[in-house]
Amino acid sequence: MAGKFRIFAVSVLLATSIAFGSAQADDAARELTDRDGLSQAADIQLSQAEDDANDPLEDINRAIFSFNEGVQSALLRPLADAYNSNVPATGRQALKNMFDNLSSPITFVNDILQFEFERALVTFTRAFINTTFGMAGISDLASEMGFEKHQEDFGQTLAVWGVGEGFYVVLPLLGPSNPRDAVGRLLVDGYFEPLSYYLDNIDEEEIDLALHLVDGFLEYADVVEELDQIRKTSVDYYAAIRSLYRQKRNAEISNGQNLDLPPIPDLSPEIRGEMLPNGAIDNSFARLQNAVQ
Repeated sequence: MAGKFRIFAVSVLLATSIAFGSAQADDAARELTDRDGLSQAADIQLSQAEDDANDPLEDINRAIFSFNEGVQSALLRPLADAYNSNVPATGRQALKNMFDNLSSPITFVNDILQFEFERALVTFTRAFINTTFGMAGISDLASEMGFEKHQEDFGQTLAVWGVGEGFYVVLPLLGPSNPRDAVGRLLVDGYFEPLSYYLDNIDEEEIDLALHLVDGFLEYADVVEELDQIRKTSVDYYAAIRSLYRQKRNAEISNGQNLDLPPIPDLSPEIRGEMLPNGAIDNSFARLQNAVQ
């Protein structure tokens, strides 16, 4: 089921890409700099113009974004609030560590495909230490030993190979994306996970899907308060998420070297900050900026 869903979702997305073929965005997105702290007003306006030009499906995307928000408000947010209120922080971190460890093969393979062999060695070492001595990843002993976590996916690999992001799209339930990243996320990365591949092969796709749903929920619960704060402080919440998502992906592709704004993920949001009107970062989010390696 999970494998078939991935293929179906990508097929639909690629058909949309063909239908709007000329809507490709600039393959090389403008790099962020720390020239004057975060940005000046002109830079903010330029970024907004670039985001608008990259979003030819904005009306459709906003409708899907509203649908996703409705699902979050009706289901995910109450569950996340209950989870955060009733499960101790140590227990929540242990679960997150375990799922991070399960995704190590995806990062490892993409490290190799990007010819980042030193980072691949770090990923392998982390997985070995945490799986063997960290109780299947429940404890992140590797980080304590100096092997810092980083994440890679096939969308980033395609970008390193020179594939442009294409146009911005909001996927139902999955959230912000683009054709390049959706191909990697929905069609390719799952086959780099031995457990996911094994479950698909023995016709236990329901277990695979359940694990991915739990993983997404844990990510959402981890940042639900930050999401609420961004919603309150943003003039246009949709535009804020769009801008942060694109900058997050650019930072991940460059291994965080050009990051000034904290990043966000797809629907399992890891939004770590918000840009204020004067170009500053809300410190309540900036404390999590080191999430991107």
